[in-house]
Amino acid sequence: MNKNQIKKLVALALLATAPFMSFAQKEKANWQNLDLKTDSVFGISTEKAYTELLKGKKSTPVIVGVLDGGVDYLHEDLKRVMWVNKKEIANNGKDDDKNGFIDDIHGWNFVGGKEGSVNYETLELTRLVRRDSKRFANTTVQNVAEKDRAAFEAYLKNKETLERDLETAKSGLEGATRVKNLIDDLVKKVGKDNPTVEELRAYTPSGQTETNIRNNVIRNMGKGDFKTFYEERIKGAYDYYYNQVNYNLNLNYDPRGIVGDNPDNSNEKNYGNNDVKGPDASHGTHVAGIIGADRTNNLGIKGVADNVLILAVRNVPNGDERDKDVANAIRYAVDNGAKVLNMSFGKAYSWDKKVVDDAVKYAVSKDVLLVHAAGNDNKDLDVENNFPTNKYLDGGVASSWITVGASTPTDNQNLKAGFSNYGKTTVDVFAPGYNIYSTYPEQQYKDENGTSMASPVVAGLAALIRSYYPKLTAAQVKEIIMKSVEKVNHNVTVIKDGKAESVPFADLSVSGGVVNTYNALKLAATYK
Repeated sequence: MNKNQIKKLVALALLATAPFMSFAQKEKANWQNLDLKTDSVFGISTEKAYTELLKGKKSTPVIVGVLDGGVDYLHEDLKRVMWVNKKEIANNGKDDDKNGFIDDIHGWNFVGGKEGSVNYETLELTRLVRRDSKRFANTTVQNVAEKDRAAFEAYLKNKETLERDLETAKSGLEGATRVKNLIDDLVKKVGKDNPTVEELRAYTPSGQTETNIRNNVIRNMGKGDFKTFYEERIKGAYDYYYNQVNYNLNLNYDPRGIVGDNPDNSNEKNYGNNDVKGPDASHGTHVAGIIGADRTNNLGIKGVADNVLILAVRNVPNGDERDKDVANAIRYAVDNGAKVLNMSFGKAYSWDKKVVDDAVKYAVSKDVLLVHAAGNDNKDLDVENNFPTNKYLDGGVASSWITVGASTPTDNQNLKAGFSNYGKTTVDVFAPGYNIYSTYPEQQYKDENGTSMASPVVAGLAALIRSYYPKLTAAQVKEIIMKSVEKVNHNVTVIKDGKAESVPFADLSVSGGVVNTYNALKLAATYK
């Protein structure tokens, strides 16, 4: 294995989970809430707003539905701000409030059942191919009925895509496994479980391959901690590809029996369990902290909003969410008083878009603002799909829906996070989504990247506005957020077809800017 092969494999492992990011780079704590002029990072000026605009003002609590993979409701920085169903008696096995959900104290889990909860799931693409392979088992191009031709051609295209993606994942797993094994051997020889850069430099490698591996580890560690680097980047890449091969893209894997519902019946509603934490609450806990981590307890971090109640609705496994679960999660959160919904999930395919459209229409009719992450594939959503969307099958558009791209702390050509999707007509705003430090299960805190982090920044802002100006409608809050962005008048780098292009930041979203709490609250004060 030569030096270039080592570099390629390490790059493969590192980029699998965090494209265009430097592991060693650290941002100011709470940078997403800081101010560009005062703090030299492109935050959203939340702390400035609290100091100059909100001091002494009264607010009313706003329920925010966190539709995600689960929330650790016992976390020290979240337990005070968790929604509690006061109409339900905990753990008595009865549906006290007669809403169809037993013991739903902090929310509900639509990917669980009596036997536990789904952790890993397939992608929607896998499920569509599995469904249609049965439907078209004996069909060929020559004998397909004319009425089925479009569906058959879509099936063939999806099948080809799945097979290609599976081969790519297998290749990635092979490469990530080799890198992981080489680094495991290196660490074993160094004799330290968590070696420092100095200890790695002091070790004399045996051969060129081990020298290349050591040098690449040192380079990519930077000033960071080896164990953190290894878990997040090396093992993280291995786990990513392992899960793709064995779960996400595996036609023979189907865990839905755990739930006990009929997954083909989109109209089914009363299923699931009350385990809102689930088997992996890392993503949802991080999201919840960004929105409303306790600002009064001098612990951990500060959420954007200071008077929210986090309603946890689990509808996202480690894989693609199902449309019926998304629809039911939206309806459940709305029926329990949520006025803002955060949806940090998305997928390229949709099984039953109409059932989600109907749920979104229901939320809009109940004056709820829906905030959705744009996605992390560096794609132009004007030409690519990322479901769910604000556009209905019948041609209408959800009036109180915001799609959010991710920005970085730097007001230069790197302002757009390299991974973030964008779209001149489809992404509404950008918000901080790079190296965001927030709550993590079991009383931990961690940095994460993604539009999944940018979306709750905006959801927190929306909740903050609705908290201090409760008479504003969801549509007005969206308008305020859009109109009050910090406009960006310079170009940024976007990778297209493997090449870096310089494009105006204003062309990446409808608003052409990054959301700003200070500007939004000043504007909100002028609305009647």
